[in-house]
Amino acid sequence: MLEAVNLSVKAGELLAVQRVSAAFKRGQFSAIIGPNGAGKSTLMRALAGLTPIQGGEVRYGGRSLAAFSRRERAGLLAYLAQTETLPPEAQVRDVVALGRGAGEWLWGLFASNPLSLGGLSAEDEGKIDCALRRTDTARFAERRVSELSGGEQQRVSLARALAADPQFLLLDEPTNHLDLAYALNLMDILRQEVRAGLGVVAVLHDLNLAARADHLVLLNEGRVVAQGSPEDVLTPQHLQAVYGVAVAVIRHAGRLVIVPEGA
Repeated sequence: MLEAVNLSVKAGELLAVQRVSAAFKRGQFSAIIGPNGAGKSTLMRALAGLTPIQGGEVRYGGRSLAAFSRRERAGLLAYLAQTETLPPEAQVRDVVALGRGAGEWLWGLFASNPLSLGGLSAEDEGKIDCALRRTDTARFAERRVSELSGGEQQRVSLARALAADPQFLLLDEPTNHLDLAYALNLMDILRQEVRAGLGVVAVLHDLNLAARADHLVLLNEGRVVAQGSPEDVLTPQHLQAVYGVAVAVIRHAGRLVIVPEGA
């Protein structure tokens, strides 16, 4: 289990996350939702161990994340940033290989001088092949990043994260700038990973996509307003209080659908 325990985190001079406690499980799709400025991305970076915290702690398996080495954290948590610029002239397979710990220095090298990675073990090669298959990117593994669409590049970024073979996958707005078809495809891929036992935690803006998750954490002004199942969190009362918009929450084809009233 990955936990935030009374967590407080600054973004600049602002206390963007204030005494947040939330627990995320393996084999569960969790989504962090809330309006702009609610502290979602700051919380995600803190869960990944990428930003200093001012109070409380992040725990993995009951142990403070601060007690893990950087290498240990890399084997537990894979983080996919909201915007990730891939080296345009690199081949897809080489980008995915970075997930096997090829080294951050290679990232900058790729940008000006793409190369094929050497010295990968048979296990590394197997993990790379598996990540390519799981994200449906194997069919263009030898193509350059610059030849791919935005949705295809997002799947390559996801493959790189999965190649690390983490216990938890942390994604900050993974469907940002994706059209509906690519967004739904990405959600399907993440759902398959959850069924295989991975813990997925994603910041999502689209509430109808968030309704597909197993567990939601609703933030506003850095605090938890509600957490639990989509049925418990996505209520008209919670959503109007946080977003300032009256909505109807209906069930269609077995899923919750959020519709602004008057729309």
